[in-house]
Amino acid sequence: MLKLGATARGLVPLYGTTVMLAFGHGMVVVTIPVLATFFDISIGVAAQVVTAHAVGRFAGQPVAGVLVDRLGPRLSLIGGPAVVAAAALSVVVTPWFAALLAALFLMGVGDSVFMLAREVAGIDAVRPAQRGRLMSGFFGFNSLGMALGPVLGGVLTELIDFRAVFVLYAVLAALAVPVALTVKARRRPPAQPRADAVASAPGAGLAGRFRALAGLFHAIEPRFRRTYLALTFATFSMMIYRMTLHSMLPLYAGSQLGFSPTQVGLLFSISGVFILAMIVPAGFVMDKIGRKWATVPSTAVPGAVFLFFPFADTFLQLAVLVSLLGIANGLSLGSVAVSTYDIVPERVRGRLQAARRTVAETGAIGAPAAGGAMANVYGPAVPFVVFGPVMLLAAVLLAFGSRETLVKQPARGVQGAVDT
Repeated sequence: MLKLGATARGLVPLYGTTVMLAFGHGMVVVTIPVLATFFDISIGVAAQVVTAHAVGRFAGQPVAGVLVDRLGPRLSLIGGPAVVAAAALSVVVTPWFAALLAALFLMGVGDSVFMLAREVAGIDAVRPAQRGRLMSGFFGFNSLGMALGPVLGGVLTELIDFRAVFVLYAVLAALAVPVALTVKARRRPPAQPRADAVASAPGAGLAGRFRALAGLFHAIEPRFRRTYLALTFATFSMMIYRMTLHSMLPLYAGSQLGFSPTQVGLLFSISGVFILAMIVPAGFVMDKIGRKWATVPSTAVPGAVFLFFPFADTFLQLAVLVSLLGIANGLSLGSVAVSTYDIVPERVRGRLQAARRTVAETGAIGAPAAGGAMANVYGPAVPFVVFGPVMLLAAVLLAFGSRETLVKQPARGVQGAVDT
């Protein structure tokens, strides 16, 4: 019988809930063409289910950062999936597309709260020398669920209807709640400095919140501040890439090329196989060689691949492109998050991670919206060409405008490159 150490046992529920929620969310993307028909709307409007979810993640990030820094991650690990389950179940009974978008918004809020909490809980459980492999596992299983979910989502949509997808999503999210209850509460987070607490208090106003954000940024060691900005832009570009892929690929392959929902789901699953294969190598690269060896290729390759999408019109050609994206996505698994944890102080790490992702979520919001508009006017292949250069720019900034954050062979107990 396989025996797991204390650290591994602590990570099992975190990885398990990650897969469950990602699988549920992954099922939703293949319903986009069916939603357009059912609600009698354009494909561009139907694609805004991805936008609604991204707006929810955007709104949930600041809340998640404050909750994690002040209360620890356990409450968020439980509350996030509970919100997702309730919202997904509401889709089953709504006859209005606007109400469906509202439900996707709430799912996005729940997802963002859960995802930040699971990372901090994991970071507390491992040594700095294991962060790359930890995050590779988180993002790998998340990407795997997002890739495998469309297969079952496509089958359920064809055999029953899109509501069956949301029923199963609600069940998976509900099951994640008791699993999250098994996660041990971490130690009390470090006390918040009084000035920071006053600036970020509810009555501080907009100016006070900007001062609080500036204070968080200046908590980073000066030589790593430009690196933090580069990592933020890289996350922004990755959000554009992933949201464009999940919103435009079903439209390009399904609506323009005529592939069935099952075939579209299979394309995502092909990508997922390569992502799964990269979980161990990506963690090794991050922990043993360097973070930039993961972050730079994972932005450069998608940028180049996106430029080839308009020229792919067969299943085999698309399969080759999504395979390359799977390799790049696998190499990116948590690399930007790990690099950020390396350089941010522990007392504000939840809010600085949330701030980075809040900026990045503007890309997740804007990409499907802009992509949907371009798809309506020019066709669903055009967004790939427009957004490809954004990823290439991120690769350049990471390669030449940021520092390597990996500290090799750190002593046990060290919390990162510059944690205080």
